Amino acid sequence: MIRLEGLKKYFTITKGLMKKEVTYVKAVDDISLEIKKGEIVGLVGESGSGKTTLARVLLSLTKKTGGKIIIDDIDLDKATAQDMKKLRTEIAVVFQDPASNLNPRQTVESSIMRPMILHGVPKAEAKRKAKEVLEMVKMDERYLDSYPHQLSGGQLQRIAIARALALNPKTMILDEPTSALDVSVQAQILNLLLDLQEKLGLTYLVITHDLNVIKYISDKIAVMYLGRLVEFGPTDEIAENAKHPYTKGLLDAAPILDPRLRGRKKEIMGGDPGSLIKVGNGCRFAERCKYATEECRTTMPPNTLAADGHMVSCFHPIGG
Repeated sequence: MIRLEGLKKYFTITKGLMKKEVTYVKAVDDISLEIKKGEIVGLVGESGSGKTTLARVLLSLTKKTGGKIIIDDIDLDKATAQDMKKLRTEIAVVFQDPASNLNPRQTVESSIMRPMILHGVPKAEAKRKAKEVLEMVKMDERYLDSYPHQLSGGQLQRIAIARALALNPKTMILDEPTSALDVSVQAQILNLLLDLQEKLGLTYLVITHDLNVIKYISDKIAVMYLGRLVEFGPTDEIAENAKHPYTKGLLDAAPILDPRLRGRKKEIMGGDPGSLIKVGNGCRFAERCKYATEECRTTMPPNTLAADGHMVSCFHPIGG
């Protein structure tokens, strides 16, 4: 279980001759979110919305500015060195571009073994486990002697997933796991992830800008816009009954894969996505929202429940 309480990550930009003028970039701003054990939560938003920064803070790759991160009842602010060592084996990450995260001079076997060796796993056991996880991602053991340049994009992504499984994690964070793949290979990778989740009881946080991917794989959807969480709830509920105008805009902009639904009326979202450097006190989406009022521009809307488990941050939710 992962629980975020008022999580913040601000970056500072100094200006002026004496570097005294300070501007804050609120990349993650007061995010509260809970991911239960065994859930698949999709985190979606346009580029620059803060999705990857949130993941980096969660992984302790970037230090948070404020708020709490609680993983399996361990508050990271109070975690001991032993707690952190345990969590590093229980949370794994699959990055967006597997080719750039695999050493081109190392074989597949060496790449998969490396995290295990770093955590003190004996070499013989690491070699056995490397073969086992490669089979789990449906690749033949002959690929253990291959180098990254000899593999396709889909094969590289399978290797990245295998390496993430090497330390028997409970949770996986997947950053744009299918963005560099063609449609047929995307489907294969998504089905593989679903199979692994069912067999191993994994918890996933899937970060992507592709709503079709999120609708296919996730149990719940979290929508971010310019550092804020604007909507969160069950996937089916949000896909059919989105309350925030930004979520509705993302859904309307997504390609329609079912030919029976093509031709339906859609409202394409206009305006520039904006910048995290220039944000006011009100709703971050106000300048692009056709429903915005003066209140929206000056006051941050509270989080309210639109339905059971369906949260929205909006003064004028769609459908009331």
